[in-house]
This record gives sequence, structure tokens and C-alpha cells, in this order.
Amino acid sequence: MDWLSNMPSWLASISEDPEGLRIGYSVLLGTSVFVLALALYLLVGGVLDPLRKRVHSVNETGAAPVPKPGRKGIFHVLGGLLMPKRNSKRANTESLLRYAGFRSESAVQVFYGIKLGATVLLPVMVFGGFAVSRVLPLADAVPYLLATGVLGFFLPDIVLARLARRRQDRLRRALPDAMDLLVVCSEAGLGLASGIQRVAGELSLTYPDLSDELSLFSMQTRAGMDNRAALKDLEERTGLEDIQVLVAMLLQSMRFGTSIADTLRIYSDELRDKRLQRAQEKAARISTWMIFPLALFIMPSFLLVILGPAILGALRAVSGSGIFQ
Repeated sequence: MDWLSNMPSWLASISEDPEGLRIGYSVLLGTSVFVLALALYLLVGGVLDPLRKRVHSVNETGAAPVPKPGRKGIFHVLGGLLMPKRNSKRANTESLLRYAGFRSESAVQVFYGIKLGATVLLPVMVFGGFAVSRVLPLADAVPYLLATGVLGFFLPDIVLARLARRRQDRLRRALPDAMDLLVVCSEAGLGLASGIQRVAGELSLTYPDLSDELSLFSMQTRAGMDNRAALKDLEERTGLEDIQVLVAMLLQSMRFGTSIADTLRIYSDELRDKRLQRAQEKAARISTWMIFPLALFIMPSFLLVILGPAILGALRAVSGSGIFQ
């Protein structure tokens, strides 16, 4: 423990060399940015790789598992240190990652690795900034280091929840148009899997998120997965209530042998009505939200224009009467 007691004197000796501190801080900052950029590249590359998706869909149908590569990145190692022991916690994180579009097998471990890296790197960067700028003594910077550590720990969770929510909103907005196209395909004689594949191709530019989900459904069915299992997987991947209702209606139609085109047409009309109702609800909330800028900005200016001359006249009358003399 001698090194711990000698740390204040070591930090004081380092702070006497500002040039060395600048160089060390620059190297540390550049390394941190490089590691984060490399982790994001590997994560996005693993998610968007079509070959990996194809192999994963084949594995889910019961084919022989493909051996995993032996290489592990730094965030895999860090994620193993922070990985929660409870299965429910890991399942919740995995669900959020799937809702946000990250379906890689190692996405959970990489996410916890990024979380641990942010918890460590942010305080180190803040410490380097204080050491170089000397705005505060290093001993007084401890609360800021703790605050940045807590921020780095919770910031990935906040960002992930926001990404998942925004992607679900995009899927919700795209679903009515997709249902209209699917109704046309069904009435033209295409089956469910063929119609979904055609709709996925048509929506690739306007609604890429929904197109990606429908393309994965088509890949699963072409690889041999049953339509019911692929629909249930689509429901679990998105976590969207509208898609859950759609899957339930399609499964019921398959079970009882009713027309899928009629089912899709009825549900398409319901989605149009729901989207119109959501738009009307947002429009009705605008008047409530306008109270805050009115009260903060417009109302004081209005009162100043109306009451300003009266207040100035009263002040002149009071100063001319000599009451305060």
C-alpha cells in the first residue's frame, strides 16, 4: 500500500510539467477515441453483415452450429467483467438491443464492455483536463470524477433506450403503408412469405427499418423456418404492440383457414385510424405545450408594453410630488 500513500506526491510532481501533461492527455484522448470508434465499427459491422444474418437464421432452424471465431475484442473482455449474473437482467438488455436493431450474438457483451469503458474513460479524460488546465486542484476534482463515472455508467442505458424507442416509432409509422402493399400482393395471388419479401424490397428506401425486419422474416422462411415461428420471432424482435396484434391475427387466420387478404385489409384500415388518432392527439397537446413559451416569453413583454407607460407616469408623479425627498 506504499504506492497508494505516495500517489499525491506523484501527482504533484507530474502537475509541475504542463507540457508532459498535455502530451499524455492528447495520447490518452486519441487512444480513447480510437478504441470507441473501433468498437462501434465492429458492432455495426457484425449487425449489418448479411452473411452473419444468413448463418444465424440457418442455425435457428436446427442446422449444425458454425464454430465461432476465437478472436475477442477489448469490449468483449470488458463486457465479461461487467456482465450481470441474473438472467432476467441480461434478457432485458438483449431485448432492448434487439428493439434498437442490434441482433448480434455478442451485442450484449459488447454493450456491457462499452458501459464499463465509458465508466472508466470519462473520469480519466476529465482528470486529464483538470490536470492540463489547472482550473481546480486535483484534490478538489474528486467529486467531478465521481459524477462523470456515474454518468458514464448510466449513459449507455439511456442512449440504448432512446435508440430502441425511436426505432419502434419508425416501425409504427411504416406499418400502415406496408399493410397496404401487402394487401395488394395478397389480392394479386402471392402467398404470405412471397408478399412479405416483395414488400420488403419495395420499402428498402422509404422505411429501411421495417424492410430489414421483413427481409429477415423472408430469409428465415427460405431457410426452412415455419411461418408461425418466423412471425413469432418478428414479434419478439420488434416488441411493438401493432406488430403483436398483426401476428396474432395472421396466426388466427392460418389456424381457421380464413382469407389472409381480408384480414390484412381490415387491419390496414385499423392502423390508418390509429395513426390518424395519434396525429390528432399530438395536435391537441400543442395548445397545452404553448402555455410555457407564452408564460415565459410573450406574457412579460406584453405586460411591459401595456403597463410600462402607466408605471413610468406613476414614478414621475411620485418623484415630482417630493414625497421621497
